[in-house]
Parts: sequence; C-alpha cells; structure tokens
Amino acid sequence: METYKRSERMEGLYAEWKRVCADPPKSDFLVTLHRLALGKYKSLPKWEKLARSMADAIVDQPVYINPTDRIIGRVYFQRVSAPEALDPDFDAFSEGRGRCAEIYEGYSELLSNQIVNEGTPGHIAWNWDYLLRHGTEGMRDRCRRGIARHGDDEKSLQFYQGVLIMLDALDGWNERHVEELLRLGMTEEAEICRRVPRYPARSFREAVQAYFMQHIVAVREAPYGGNSPGRLDYYLWPYLEADLESGAITEETAQDLIEELFLRIDERIHSGDGWGETVVVGGSHANGISAVNPLTYMMIRGFMKYDITHPYFYVRIPKNPPEELLDLCAHYVMRGGNRAQLVNDESVMAALVRNGVTDADAADYYCGGCMEVGIQGRTSDFLFNGYHNIPKLLELCMTGGYSLSEHKMLKFFRSKPLSECADFEEFYTSFIDKAREVLTYNLRFLDLLSEYSEENRPMYLMSSMVEDCMTKGRNMHGGGARYHDYGSSFIGIANATDSLMGIKHAVFDKKLCTAEELVAALDKNFEGYESLRKILLSAPKFGQENAEADALAARLSTDLSKIFSTYINRFGGNGKPVILSFIWAPEAGAKLGASADGRRAGMPVAHGVTPQGASMTKGITAAMNSCACLPFELFSGGASTMWDLDSSFANEEIAKGLFTAFFSMGGQFFQGNVTDVQTLIRAQSAPEEYYNLIVRVGGYSARFVRLKPELQNEIIGRLRHGK
Repeated sequence: METYKRSERMEGLYAEWKRVCADPPKSDFLVTLHRLALGKYKSLPKWEKLARSMADAIVDQPVYINPTDRIIGRVYFQRVSAPEALDPDFDAFSEGRGRCAEIYEGYSELLSNQIVNEGTPGHIAWNWDYLLRHGTEGMRDRCRRGIARHGDDEKSLQFYQGVLIMLDALDGWNERHVEELLRLGMTEEAEICRRVPRYPARSFREAVQAYFMQHIVAVREAPYGGNSPGRLDYYLWPYLEADLESGAITEETAQDLIEELFLRIDERIHSGDGWGETVVVGGSHANGISAVNPLTYMMIRGFMKYDITHPYFYVRIPKNPPEELLDLCAHYVMRGGNRAQLVNDESVMAALVRNGVTDADAADYYCGGCMEVGIQGRTSDFLFNGYHNIPKLLELCMTGGYSLSEHKMLKFFRSKPLSECADFEEFYTSFIDKAREVLTYNLRFLDLLSEYSEENRPMYLMSSMVEDCMTKGRNMHGGGARYHDYGSSFIGIANATDSLMGIKHAVFDKKLCTAEELVAALDKNFEGYESLRKILLSAPKFGQENAEADALAARLSTDLSKIFSTYINRFGGNGKPVILSFIWAPEAGAKLGASADGRRAGMPVAHGVTPQGASMTKGITAAMNSCACLPFELFSGGASTMWDLDSSFANEEIAKGLFTAFFSMGGQFFQGNVTDVQTLIRAQSAPEEYYNLIVRVGGYSARFVRLKPELQNEIIGRLRHGK
C-alpha cells in the first residue's frame, strides 16, 4: 500500500521485515522455561520457582541484532519448539476447568454446545510509562519501600521479591544486547541501551527503546493475545515534543522510529493475525479536552504505509474532535486496508463511569485486542473471557432443552418450553431467568480461575505496572488491580431479538401458528413449512426503525447487561458486557437450528450489536437509527458494530458522514470492509496472488487467504451498504 511514501531507510527495513516474516527463527523459550521449572528450580516454593524459571528463560533468549536496527530487541512468538515435559504449575487453567463440576454438573454440556465459550486471559495494557519515568531502578526502590511497609505479610513479600527477580531479568536480557551492540560496533545504540530501561528516559528515542524492551519481556511472562501498548501516542508525545522543540530530533527521524516500531511489533507475531496487540491513539485528557497531538497523525499515516496486521490500530475520537482528525479517519476507513476501527470517546467513557470507574480513569481507557475496553494500567487480565451464544440459549428455552442442530435432548439443560407459556411475557421472563442461571455459572467459574491465577500466574513484571498492585503488595489476580472485572460477549443479540419478535408476532399476537407448530417447523429447517417461514420473515425486525423491535432489542440488551453488572466477584468487581463477534459469527451460527426469525439452520449470527444483514432492509441510516436505541451506557466493556460498505458507493466524504452521525447518536465502535466482493471471490480461487489482501473480520483484521473457508464465506456473504 503506497498511501504515503516510505523513506529510503524504511524501504530497506520493510524488505528485511518481509524476509524475516517469511522464515522467522524458531524459539526454544518454552523448552527452556519448563526445563528450568522441572530441574534447576524444582525444589523451590512455587512462587519463587515460577519467578526464577521465567527470569532465567528470558535472559537465556537468543539476541538478534541487525546493523540497520535503531530499535533494539527481536523475539519471535509464532514458531516455538514444544517442551519435552510440562510443569503443571505453569498451567493454571487445565486444573481450574476441571473444577467446573463443582459449579454445575452440566457445564461441559454448555461448552460443547457453545452456549458458552471460554476465552483466554490477556487483553490488557499496563502503565509502562511509569518505567519510562523512573526506570527499573526507580521500580526497585518502590519494591523496597513496599517490603518495609508490608514486612509481616508473606504474600506481599513474595510479590515484591518476584518483581525484583523479573526486573533483574529485564535488565539482564537488555545487558546482553548491550554486549552484542558493542561487539558489532553500534556504540550509539549500546549507549542508549545502557541507560534504558534501567534509568528514566531522557529523549524520544530512549522512550521508544525503553517501551519496546519492557514490552517484549512482559508479554513473555504473559503469553496471551491482546496484551497491548495501549495509548502509545499519549505517553510518548511529551518526549517527542521536547526533542522537537530543542532540535534534538527531526520529525522525519521520529517518523522512521515509529514505523520501525510497528514493523517490530508485527514481525514478532506476524503469522498470528488474531493475536491482537492494540495501539489506541487520540482520545481525551482527564479534563475532557482532546489529547490528539502531532504524534497521533504521524502514527496513523505511518501505519498506513505497510501491509501489516499488527499492531491493531484504532483511533479514539474525542468530543469536539479536530476536523483534520475526522478527515484522516475517513481516509483510514477507505484507504487503510480494512484495518480501521474508530471509537467514540464520549459514549465509551460514559459507560465506564456508570459502571463505577472514576472520570479520570475513564479518560485513560484503551482497547485490548479486538475491542475490549479496559483502563490502562488499572485492569486485571480477565477482561475478556469468551462468549455466550444467546440465540442458542433462546432455542433451548423454546424447546425445553432439545437441540435443533443435533436433534436431541440435552442431558442437563432444562427450562419451561414455549408450549407451556401462556403469553409472550411469561416466555420472555423464563428465558431471562435461564440466561441469568447460565451466565452466573460462567461468572462463578471465572472466580475459580481467578483463584488459580493468583497462585499460578503471578505475572510479577506486568503486575508491577498495574495500579494498585505495588501499593497493596498483590499481583493483578490477587486483588492488586484497581478494577477486577470479568468481561464476556453476548453473541447474536440481533438474532435473538428478531427471533423473539417472530415468536411474539406469529404465536401470541396474531396466533398464526401454535408453539408446537413453530418448533416442528424449526426442527425441519422449514422444509414443508415455507408459508410459516414467510410469516416469520415478514415480522418486524431490529434494524428497520421499527419501534417495537428496537425496544425489544434494548430490553434484551439491558436485561443481559444487568445480569453481569449485578454479579459481585471475589474482589468486588462485576461482569462487563464486551459485545463483539470476533471469529465466532459462523462458529456460533453453526450450532443453531433454524430460528423464529425465518433464518435457516447453520447461518452465521450478526456482528456485535449490528442488526442482521437480512433485517437491514431500509438502508444503513435506518439500521444505525435502530442500533442507536440500544443502552450503550450499559456496555462498559464496549459494543462493536460492523458496517461493510459497497466500494462503488462509499467514498471518504460518505464514510465521514456515517461514523460521525453514528457517534453523535451514542454508538461506540465503527468498523467495516470496503473491498468489493468479487475481489474476495477471486482471492479464494487464487490465494497465492492475494497474500496481502487484508479484511476486517470482527474486532481485528487478517489476511483473507489465511482465514478458514467458513469465515471467508461469512465475510463474502455480509451485506454491503450502498445507495
């Protein structure tokens, strides 16, 4: 993509990036880690074994430096050697999941039918700016003060000692780079790495170097997707501003450093498009004033120069945004390779504050991974934990536990079927009661995993940069994080709404069929019931500006969100709705039989809170107006939408008008594809010719030809909004 010109130096680095990504070195990190845990440190107490094994494995990593590097530190996460044996203390989740039977005898049945889906930990950003301001030496001083303050608390002592061990590892691995730089005669880079991250950064280049070195060490400690830089422009701009004012750096040199940083991030995890490390630029200061700065624009333009899928690159749109930012965002939507996701500050911050976040903390929100909203440096890494298949739950409530996709009764799932309900309100209440039961089981399960994580995933380095861990002397899973909430996604809200409208319309209001007839038609996938299917298709739908359907979508969203927000977990946190579909739209749909909205079995579910494609019969404006009726103030983890645009219709002016209008109505996230369908179809037939064709999947972007066929087909089949 040649939207903006690359410098001669960056052309060379881009060529090197392509070569390395095609054949990255294989990593033995996990082999070393488990070998140390099972050998050298086997007899130590668990907390110390975890810390010292991790620290030694980090320092033992190979050092890769090219003479053209200005940002030092190369690691590779996607090609790893498998350990000969695993130390169980490094796997908190297999044991925790084995305790599901203590919560609910049928939990495995919920999982196998994808009524619930377990996610992975991660999806956080931490306060790495503290390390930039104080260095590892300043963090050591903070540990020593903590030890003096909590001298009688064994858990606190273990925490601070674990942090000290990991700080030594960070400095130790950094020192190995200094030695190699000196051997290569790269004295300028060696001098920078001698100073940072051990001491406070004095310049933009030192700040970028300190940031990157700590990041690649911290994510070794927490090898899960979505652990993100967060507000990169916000925290780096003061260093660049000072350097530009003093003449210590040119804007061109700074631009190259930013672009090199992006290539380094992508290179490390290149083959894992769904890994998800997110940079969020723009946004607001704590006082509500726009935080957009010159580095914001430099980063957006720099990212657009390269065919990379990492970092995920999102723009926070503040209240009263600069017109230049809106124009650049419109350009990013239309010319950014289907990678744009725009975020509405005013709506997201209002939802956070309503959920108990302070105004100052809400201003410091970020997106971790796909979209998950958290507070930078104040959130534990249980921010996103899979999804709940709401249309499947509705299906089972209709049938009393009979799975239409499998044509059998589930063993443990029981509820009052539709046929035993006297009216729609009775059925809806029964459905919400069952949803409360199932969602609460899942939240209780997360409490168990949180307990296991406190002991088995202390994540000392990362926790040291999460408030208020260092003050409390606890890791982020042990009550140290300021916000210990559990996030999960409600999948298929639009589908469930339309099905509920079909039930209300056909069975209760107009009495066009009985409940038994409806279930029989769904079980046959409408074969022999075409007339009933037409009735269901004609029922009011969410996305058509129908007041009744829109009100029901808002009611359903509210009831589900309140189930989460009223749950109090082991550290006083809540459940957080994080409504997105990721890769799960076809996966969740495959578990569904035919549904009461007239949809046939196995079709993908809708994305986030976007209306179903088949329901958006009155155009994108009507669909957005319907969407705006939802209670976005309750979606404290964020609620995504997907607006794919017909490339023959949309341009930058239209894109700008759409996302600004949607945000003015309270919408939180705007994303979508602009690549025409025929190009996607050709890419399926000749993948070798379209390797760099990137598409928006749902919260993240990926190379189209690397996606599974069912996901490719789902993207091809989406509604493209046009005239």
